[in-house]
Amino acid sequence: MLEIKATETVREGSIFGQISTMDHEQVVICHDQPTGLKAIIGIHNTVLGPALGGTRLWPYGTEEEAITDVLRLSRGMTFKNALAGLNLGGGKAVILGNPALKSEAFLRRFGRFIESLGGKYVTAEDVNMNTSDMEYISMETRHVAGLPEIKGGAGDPSPVTAFGTYMGMKAAAKKAYGSDSLSGKKILVQGVGQVGKYLIEYLSKEGAEILITDIFEDKLKQVAKNTGATAVDPNLIYDLDMDIYAPCALGATINDDTIDRLKCAVIAGAANNQLKDEAKHGKILLNKGIVYAPDFLINAGGVINVGAEYLGGYLKETVFKQTEKIYDTCLGILEKSEDEKIPAQQAAIETAKARIEAIGKVKLSF
Repeated sequence: MLEIKATETVREGSIFGQISTMDHEQVVICHDQPTGLKAIIGIHNTVLGPALGGTRLWPYGTEEEAITDVLRLSRGMTFKNALAGLNLGGGKAVILGNPALKSEAFLRRFGRFIESLGGKYVTAEDVNMNTSDMEYISMETRHVAGLPEIKGGAGDPSPVTAFGTYMGMKAAAKKAYGSDSLSGKKILVQGVGQVGKYLIEYLSKEGAEILITDIFEDKLKQVAKNTGATAVDPNLIYDLDMDIYAPCALGATINDDTIDRLKCAVIAGAANNQLKDEAKHGKILLNKGIVYAPDFLINAGGVINVGAEYLGGYLKETVFKQTEKIYDTCLGILEKSEDEKIPAQQAAIETAKARIEAIGKVKLSF
């Protein structure tokens, strides 16, 4: 295991440069030849508590892509946990490779790497990881959440993530339209994985006109059949007329190629890192008058769920009540954005940093 810490002045664009620019505390490179495990753990900030964030398994094209992803994701977790009012810091892990690589030994070896950090990082499921994977990881470390309910865990956090996203979407609609009703609104959900499917349920119950898309055609057809939503070619979505765009797959879909094509008043979805360049594209959205609900703010339901599991005393009713507060938090951020004429992403980051700084001073006072 190789540890990289941001302690020296280094050239811009290098790994150390990225760590320094994003203010990471530590990055851990994990490699195990017998199982084929290659993983990176990013620990961004532990002022509020242990760095909690899920593990993503993805066939990255290059190691550089994986490093960039884990750095951006772990930073986002810091802001997400802070805005959610959790006493948890931000971290994330990515495993490089085909999901078919997963085995008991593979996952347990990863669990041992997590255990070696002594509780500084706590994991849970993310893309291509599930509750049964967390069960294998838990055989080697207690610093894991998102375990199956049958094993005393909180189970799949996707329903709570979807509920928080739904609350944030309603808050954004309130800002854009003067009413938080989604009835009759044309909403495109990009990505019909677990979170996307649960979000569609909420939207359907409220009477929204739902368009859906996904890169996996068989999954797209099945969800369309089950929900009555209209399936759309993923190559065409950015040119469609819609009221709300809800990215719920991978990040960076709001970029130089798509942002001027979007025909919507609101962007509110569950995907992480939706803005490819948060400063540039956040400013463009502000200038275009598109209400953007920051992703790390409204997709926090899942981390609220797994955080409650890890810290003990889990109650589903309490978790949903805490997640419901995302509505008010999102409205507050959007008001700050409007009043200060700054992008919503910037407003959210400033608010998160303010809490971290305040609590940091409290801890230093003892």
